Amino acid sequence: MGREPKVYLVEDDPGIRECLRHLCASVEIPVEAYSSAEEFLESENGARFGCVVTDVCLPGMSGFDLQHSLARRGMRLPIIMITGYGDVRAAVRAMKAGAIDFLEEPFSGQLLLDSVTYAFKMDGQARSAEAQRAQVYQRFALLTRRERQVMGLVVAGRTNKNIATEFGVSEKTIELHRGQVMTKMRAESLAELVRIAALLERE
Repeated sequence: MGREPKVYLVEDDPGIRECLRHLCASVEIPVEAYSSAEEFLESENGARFGCVVTDVCLPGMSGFDLQHSLARRGMRLPIIMITGYGDVRAAVRAMKAGAIDFLEEPFSGQLLLDSVTYAFKMDGQARSAEAQRAQVYQRFALLTRRERQVMGLVVAGRTNKNIATEFGVSEKTIELHRGQVMTKMRAESLAELVRIAALLERE
C-alpha cells in the first residue's frame, strides 16, 4: 500500500504509555502516542494505517467513546482495548462495537504484540479489499447505460437471446454489448463477472 503501519497508542498514564512504546520499539513497530482520545482525534487526517491501542479509562472521552467516534467518521482502524478494570460486560461491549481484542492488565508483552500483528494483518486485508472495490467502481463508470443494463441481466442469469428480445434488438447486438462489458470490467468469465457485480452491490 506504500504506507508503513503504526500503532496509535492512546494512554493517559505516562509510565504505561512509555512501557508500551518501548515494547513496540523493541520489535521495530512504529508508535505514535497520545495522552487522550481528544488529542488523537484532533490529529486524525484519515490517512492512517495500522491499529489503535487504547485504554478504556481515559480522562474526558473514554476508549469506548473513541471507538464510537472513529466509527462515525468512517475510520476503520482495528482497535485493541486495554484496561486495568476489565469485566465480561466491558469486553463484550468492546467486541460487539468492533474491537479486535480486549486485554486486561497485567498482560504479557507478547500477547499485545500478537494482537498488534493480527490487527496489522486485518487492516492490510481491509485496505486491499477497499482498493479492489475502488478499481471495480472505476471500471463500472466506463460502461454505457445500455452496457450496465446488459451486465445486470447477464449476472442475473438471462441469456443473450432473452435480453435481445426484451430490448427489441438483435442477439448479435447483445453479444457486442456483453463483449464490451467483459472487456471494460476485465472479467475473463461469467463467474468472475458475477463476483465483480457482488462487489458493486456491497456498498
